[in-house]
Amino acid sequence: MKSNYDSSTDTLNHSRNVLRFMNIIIHELTKRAEVHDKSKLLSPEKEIFDEYTPKLKTSTYGSDEYKEFLKGMGDGLKHHYSVNRHHPEHFDDGINDMNLLDIMEMLCDWKAATLRHNDGDIYKSLEINASRFGVKKQLLRILQNTVKDMVMEKGK
Repeated sequence: MKSNYDSSTDTLNHSRNVLRFMNIIIHELTKRAEVHDKSKLLSPEKEIFDEYTPKLKTSTYGSDEYKEFLKGMGDGLKHHYSVNRHHPEHFDDGINDMNLLDIMEMLCDWKAATLRHNDGDIYKSLEINASRFGVKKQLLRILQNTVKDMVMEKGK
C-alpha cells in the first residue's frame, strides 16, 4: 500500500535546523578568529613574545632548542595558555577537555605557526603534537584529513 506522506516538509525543516546549528558554530569560530592571540599584544605576554618570537622562528619546532625557549618564556607563556582555550595547556586534562571548536582553532593555530618556520611542516607538527599532547590515533587522522581536505598543506 502506497503512503500519501510527503517527506519534503520534514526534510526542509531538518535542513533549516542543520543550517541554524552550523551558523551558531560559524559565528563562534568567526568570533574566535577575530580575537585569536590578542592577549599577546598586552602585558604580561607582549614582553615575552617580543623577546622569544624571533628565537622561536629560527628554531625547529619540537627540537630541544625550541623546548628550552618555551621554558624561558615562563609566566608570560603560562598566562597565554590560561586565557586561550585553543591550547591544550589551558585545560587540566589537555585535549580531552577541549571541544571541537577549540580543536579547530588549535589546528588553524598549528598550521599558521608552521608558516613562521623555514622548515615548517604541518604534518610533522601534527605528529610532534600528537606525541606531546597524547592525541589518539583517530583524532590525529581526523586532523590530517582536515589539513588535506581544506588545502592547508602548502599555506593556501
